[in-house]
Amino acid sequence: MIDPHVLLPLWEAHRDALSHPVRTLEFPRFGRTFEDRPYQLGVVNLSRDSSYRESIAHDVEAARYRARRMTLEGAAMVDVGAESTGERADLLDTGAQTATLLPVIRALVDDDILVSAETYHTDVAIAALESGAGVINLTGRVDDVELYEAIARHDAGLILCYTPGETARSADDVPSADVMIDEQMAYFRERLAMIEAAGVERIWIDPGFGFALNLSDGPERIRYQTDNVLQSFRFRSLGWPVCVTMASSVYLFHDEVRSAETGMAALALLAKANLLRSHEVARVQPMLDLLDICGD
Repeated sequence: MIDPHVLLPLWEAHRDALSHPVRTLEFPRFGRTFEDRPYQLGVVNLSRDSSYRESIAHDVEAARYRARRMTLEGAAMVDVGAESTGERADLLDTGAQTATLLPVIRALVDDDILVSAETYHTDVAIAALESGAGVINLTGRVDDVELYEAIARHDAGLILCYTPGETARSADDVPSADVMIDEQMAYFRERLAMIEAAGVERIWIDPGFGFALNLSDGPERIRYQTDNVLQSFRFRSLGWPVCVTMASSVYLFHDEVRSAETGMAALALLAKANLLRSHEVARVQPMLDLLDICGD
């Protein structure tokens, strides 16, 4: 059960991380500054294989409409991806990904929307940057320094995701709950040394608990993801803001699954998450507004 008897010992054991300062990220080209408070990253899925049906946009105009709507609803940034991480989703080569992504990125940039491009391919990421993307949502273990140098050269940002395998599509098992934070922390420290040396100055840390793809939707996956999100504040000790994906469970919410991200947002805010990656911006935004009202 999630109650003070669980949360207080967790916060006390990691008090230094809970209060550790994180950097402010500025994007002058977009007139956007991310301070140490929560913001939303709205999702536009360009793959018809995406499991979250409401987030799918079938063409540029549909993507543009969804992105505009989410920014009006409260999203500070919009994340676009051409390939689903679902087990049965088609793998797309880099040519197919860029052909899908780039027209959408250009259209959203024309609308003065800060765009994050989700990919684990260097070529796709660089093409996205050249098309105006302000952030790369990196869902794989890329060792190519050229990618990070390109991010730095474009004064862009990086969402650095932990993945158990080489990419979010890999079938590797997630680490067991008792070692997951240690493994994630080791991964980030190793990656950050390379990325910061390449000159990247805008980074979010994403624990990647949304990639527990080897766990079927049910109690085990729910416990795993919930435990991870409640501990995500511990990554503040790395000095960078933390991004978490709002997971949803049909097993738990049934016909009300579109409300699941509101519940997950409550947990993420308890863990001082800075960027909430959400398919349901309108349903999640009241939680952020509540935090602002109560903080006044």
